Amino acid sequence: MSKAPTLSQLRDSLAPSARMPLVFLGHGSPMNALEDTAYSRAWTDLGRALPRPEAILVVSAHWMTEGTTLVDVSALPRTIHDFYGFPRPLYEMTYPAPGNPALAREVATLLASHHAETDDRWGLDHGAWAVLRFLYPEADVPVFQLSIDMTQDLPHHVEIGRTLSELRDRGVLILGSGNVVHNLRAMRPGGRPQDFALEFDSLFADRLEARDFDALADRPKLGSLLRMAHPTVDHYLPALTVAGASDARDDLTFMTDAIDLGSVSMRSFVFHDRKAA
Repeated sequence: MSKAPTLSQLRDSLAPSARMPLVFLGHGSPMNALEDTAYSRAWTDLGRALPRPEAILVVSAHWMTEGTTLVDVSALPRTIHDFYGFPRPLYEMTYPAPGNPALAREVATLLASHHAETDDRWGLDHGAWAVLRFLYPEADVPVFQLSIDMTQDLPHHVEIGRTLSELRDRGVLILGSGNVVHNLRAMRPGGRPQDFALEFDSLFADRLEARDFDALADRPKLGSLLRMAHPTVDHYLPALTVAGASDARDDLTFMTDAIDLGSVSMRSFVFHDRKAA
């Protein structure tokens, strides 16, 4: 498995390209949006390295639907504070980026075979704005979200990524936000990483690096380890969608690969055009 590179190495890898990179960020606790952490600093550095997109499509673990994939077409997406019991300053944060209704409607058409529909009631949940505020702090890049259909099994979400991949050639940054391991019931604040968390995180990184997306979407073979890592798979699905949008021309870079709170993987990764020799 590859060691996580320094962000300066990642910056050097992100050479100017006609295709936008793909990003998956392990977002972890909402407090990362408020505090100065290793993760928020890494997101800031990543934002400085990324090219400026025409628009951002976010697949967040926190917009779950059943039987349909919704695309937010609102012109001014609202900031959603979808968490409880945190300090007041977190609820006062906003991310006033514009939407892109025309492009969002195109995406709904593109995903018609995946039961996609438009929606203007959602906005930006904390899986989106809590990381975007570091990537693009001026909130001046149009952004819209895509929901995850929880009635569909894992391969469906890889296929969603494959379908979306053509957007990369149109200046669209596809950003997934979730966690490679996410078991809140098994958290150990301040404790060492759980064995199952380390095992699944390592397996995921190895299979991702091998581009074996079928293995990452094979629920029966992942078995009890997947159930331990993800009692529900909502935080896993955005990683599969981002993986599905990659292809053989991409290099893969890992970053922030720590296990937080014992059972939450903060592993993040970027697919980007292979740098010409």
